[in-house]
Amino acid sequence: MTTVVCTSASDAATGAARTPSYPSFSSYVKARQPVLLRTARSLTANPSDAEDLLQTALTKTYVAWDRIEDHRALDGYVRRALLNTRTSQWRKRKVDEFVCEELPEPEGLPAPDPAEQQALHDAMWRAITKLPARQRAKVVLRYYEDLSEAQTAEVLGVSVGTVKSAVSRALGKLREDPELTPVRRDGGRTVSAAA
Repeated sequence: MTTVVCTSASDAATGAARTPSYPSFSSYVKARQPVLLRTARSLTANPSDAEDLLQTALTKTYVAWDRIEDHRALDGYVRRALLNTRTSQWRKRKVDEFVCEELPEPEGLPAPDPAEQQALHDAMWRAITKLPARQRAKVVLRYYEDLSEAQTAEVLGVSVGTVKSAVSRALGKLREDPELTPVRRDGGRTVSAAA
């Protein structure tokens, strides 16, 4: 990715005197651009905005190149320019909030009952502890530790096929566990499938 820092096309078009060229600035930008772009991306949510922010900060640095006494501290100077520019952009942003009589958000589903969630969590752990040790280990690594099948196989020293078959059997046992009857939503209220 190449970011153009400063062009003299406008000067050439108007016949104005050419802007001084700084080879050391060009080499600095080529060497430090990836690092500075990461810093800019940490300040913005959008990669395109980060590139624009870096462009603006580098332009400010280019204009002040003669006044910068210690070229060993350029990263700090550019980072400060990035931060100041982003702060200025943030302060200038327009906030569109309007007062209205009704909230625009639709009513969502009622918040789940924490007691029901805890009861389901406890029932799941009881059901998992009923599994044979090898199946339990594979289920915990696969779903609670969020490891892939290959990672689970590597940790346990077995093949990927062994992990797949053991997890499949374990999930079948969990589906049949009477404590883990499926729960469905019926008109906003929670109803057990057994009811």
